[in-house]
Amino acid sequence: MTKKSYPLSKVYGLLEPGPVVLVTTTGIDRPNIMTMSWHTMIEFEPPLIGCVISNRNYTFGLLEVSKECVINIPSVGIAEKVVGCGNTSGEKVDKFKRFSLTPAPPALVSAPLIKECFANLECRVVDTSMVSKYCFFIVEVVKAWIDPAMKNPQTIHHLGNGNFMVAGEKIKLKSNMK
Repeated sequence: MTKKSYPLSKVYGLLEPGPVVLVTTTGIDRPNIMTMSWHTMIEFEPPLIGCVISNRNYTFGLLEVSKECVINIPSVGIAEKVVGCGNTSGEKVDKFKRFSLTPAPPALVSAPLIKECFANLECRVVDTSMVSKYCFFIVEVVKAWIDPAMKNPQTIHHLGNGNFMVAGEKIKLKSNMK
C-alpha cells in the first residue's frame, strides 16, 4: 500500500477530540451559548477538561471574567441548533431565544444548564496559564448532571468545513483499566 501526502489543514478532522458541546456562560445582560468542538480530558478525578476558546469569541471574555461555565452535551436531535449557535455571535443575540433552548438552573455555578442536552457539566476555571498563548482554559467539573430518560444518545463530532459525524455503534473490549 502506498500512502499519499495529506493536507495539514485537514489534520483536525483526523483527530477530532470528542462530541461537539455547548458552553454556557453568564453575561452582563443575559447568559450566552457557544458551540465548542475542541476540548480534551486532562484528569479523571477531579475531572479536569481543557477547552480551546478563541479570544475572538464573545464567550472568551465572559469566561475570563466569571471563571465559570457549563459544558452541555447535546445529542444529534438538536444538531441544527448546535450549529446555529456556532454560526451566531451572542454579543447581540439571545441564543436561548433564537434557537428555542431552555435554560435550567445550575447547582454550583452561575451559568445555566441547557435542558435539551442529555448531560451538563458545571465547571470552574482552575488554570489560565495557557490562555494568553493558546486560548486554552482548564476547567474543573464541580457538578455533573445526566438525563436518565435519554437512552444511548448519539453525539455529533465536527470534522471541519461543515462536515460532522454521528457517534456510531458501541463495542466492548477487554481492558485492565479501572
